[in-house]
Amino acid sequence: MSLAQPRPVEIGAVRLQGLVGVPEKARGLVVFSHGSGSGRLSPRNSHVAAALRGAGFATLLLDLLTPAEERDRANVFDIALLASRLSLATDWAAEQSELAPLPVGYFGASTGAGAALVAAASPQSRVAAIVSRGGRPDLAGDALARVSAPALLIVGGLDGPVIDLNRQAQARMAAQSELVIVPGASHLFEEPGTLDEVVKHATAWLLAQLV
Repeated sequence: MSLAQPRPVEIGAVRLQGLVGVPEKARGLVVFSHGSGSGRLSPRNSHVAAALRGAGFATLLLDLLTPAEERDRANVFDIALLASRLSLATDWAAEQSELAPLPVGYFGASTGAGAALVAAASPQSRVAAIVSRGGRPDLAGDALARVSAPALLIVGGLDGPVIDLNRQAQARMAAQSELVIVPGASHLFEEPGTLDEVVKHATAWLLAQLV
């Protein structure tokens, strides 16, 4: 399988910066929703995206805010704004000939997971699967009950408070969901081998839900 190198794209009138990579015979599209202080160049998300392309998924990593917007810290934690940008990117993908036929999944990290769930709760959403890495699904609030896409919640075993927040959020979800705790991993999955565990679980989930 040829793994095309990600290429830069601009999305929408606000010109969100993104990187899209499409392997041959792509079987789905995974759109990344990063957490605060991160973006399309996140080493961890780039690592996951490369592995997903190896499994046959197209990937779209993007900055959900413009550089000017990022300077206002309130925007970084504005879940509704981040969700609207994620929806904008998903709509953009639906207009690209190579991406339009592909089923869509979201991969959200930290606050980005909350934004992914809010975007997925929209009645117009065509998202078919969600993966949360060290996420804050609780930030989706009442939208949790409106999400219909199956969600995989991956949390580090050393990330105690976030484990509890994920369990509480999962209890509010009506859709199929699964909570996976990676032993020995902290919030950012920086420990050796822990991010590869995320890749393993995420790939299996997306293959089951999107293919």
